[in-house]
Amino acid sequence: MTIDKYTALDRTSLYRKITMMVEVLPQVLASEKRRLAKMLKALGNPVRFQIVEFLAHNQTCITNDIVKNTLLAQSTVSQHLKVLREAGLIQGEIEGPATCYCLNPEGLRWLKEHFDGWLPDYEVCCPPSIKK
Repeated sequence: MTIDKYTALDRTSLYRKITMMVEVLPQVLASEKRRLAKMLKALGNPVRFQIVEFLAHNQTCITNDIVKNTLLAQSTVSQHLKVLREAGLIQGEIEGPATCYCLNPEGLRWLKEHFDGWLPDYEVCCPPSIKK
């Protein structure tokens, strides 16, 4: 499929196609690649991406702080936090009636290392476009 065909798809359709691909690929991919794909899939959702940025700026916070930042229902935010936690990007600690979340430094370090090594032999195959 060419890029032109992808641009015709709306975001939801494209997200569903990527989700289906990521769910089928685990049988083929090595363990580290599955972990990398899971992390990238988690970050591929704009809300989860925003939550990670929020936690990076605030170091640690309670679920309610995250809910206020996203303007989503608490249950929706909790589901997004679960995906991020299962991907190893954040960690949570129960403090009384609330859960306090922060970034998972070990998970983020792993992501950086493996993302950098993902395409080690990558070279630009197309020259930069010349703007007139």
